[in-house]
Amino acid sequence: MSKIIINGVDGNLGKQVVTDITNLIPKEHVILTAPSKEPLQQYQKLGFKTAVVDFTYTETLDPVFKDADKVLLISMPFVGKKRRQAHKNVIDTCVRANVKQIIYTSVLSSANPLNPSVENIDHGYTETLIQNSPLDYIILRNSLFAEAFISDYLRAVDNHEAAINKNMGTGRVWFISRKDAALAIAFALNNTLLHREVLNINGITPYSYQDFLNIANKVTGANIKYKQITDQELYQYFDSIHVPRTTDGDFSKSPIQATSEGMVSFGTTVREGFLDVPVSDFVQLTGHQPITMKYMFEHQDEFLLGERHTTEK
Repeated sequence: MSKIIINGVDGNLGKQVVTDITNLIPKEHVILTAPSKEPLQQYQKLGFKTAVVDFTYTETLDPVFKDADKVLLISMPFVGKKRRQAHKNVIDTCVRANVKQIIYTSVLSSANPLNPSVENIDHGYTETLIQNSPLDYIILRNSLFAEAFISDYLRAVDNHEAAINKNMGTGRVWFISRKDAALAIAFALNNTLLHREVLNINGITPYSYQDFLNIANKVTGANIKYKQITDQELYQYFDSIHVPRTTDGDFSKSPIQATSEGMVSFGTTVREGFLDVPVSDFVQLTGHQPITMKYMFEHQDEFLLGERHTTEK
């Protein structure tokens, strides 16, 4: 019997993976993990095996990962040294525990040393550790999630704002829905033919931010404008509405569940063309077409960002 470890089921992406995996892999082959017991209770009621796993305490990892066929590492929702160490703990444990394959959720262009995104440091580091280890792997490089931009747009509409400030210039993004990213993970977990592969999980339609607004405004009937600003001006705007610069900041007054450092540097990445990647492996991996931006706006309640915070202590 195979042994599939799905970590991070306390988060939005992990929850969706569990939903999708039920159609592909029998429950008795799956172990779901989170850093505390509470998020796991709902899955226990559904008949899943569960385990409390905290990436910062390696002693919790070894007995759960031992001889697993696949281990899913969803990148942690904080940035910097702490995330890199957490990821390293998982990779080191997979090697020690004789795990056959690790699946990691990364970002597009993460291997490009010129990519200005602050997130790129952590993803590039993690990919390098995996690829230089004896582990088999599938690395899924996701494009930007459409949910983050849809949520930001709807926030502006609700607040009766006339324009949205972005530093993306005329750069293009091949947006992917978080639901589609989860579907790609589920298919990768069920795939026994892919080995030491790096796949681009992005959409099949490129959008500048103005293109995105054109669809959003047409579907919703709003008339939000796009104001192109500099990186520094965008930092100042986020500071003015109490958006923390890093994941160590205070989110209690922030209308956006993301950091300004991440959003500004991703905007720079878009403006400079690092996310204009037309090669997508999503359809070949899943056999599905990506969800369109129009559909997401027509069913906007299903495509919101939600809380980003981990339950990791």
